[in-house]
Amino acid sequence: MAKVTGRIVVDTERCKGCAVCVPSCPFDVIALADEVNSKGFHYAYMKNPEACTGCTNCALVCPDAVIKVFRKKVTA
Repeated sequence: MAKVTGRIVVDTERCKGCAVCVPSCPFDVIALADEVNSKGFHYAYMKNPEACTGCTNCALVCPDAVIKVFRKKVTA
């Protein structure tokens, strides 16, 4: 059986740092950055990328649709 890995891409300039995506991730992948974007918001990023499965929970709850999720099958 192939393992599925995922990754997210966050539009950091459009992210307003609401953090709704952070608790929605069952694998503790997402956090808010210490840095801020040009609008002064702490944006979401992958703090634990190797744990991402591409479940899409973060993208589904994002009110501004700034998260894209990608999945890839990895054969062992």
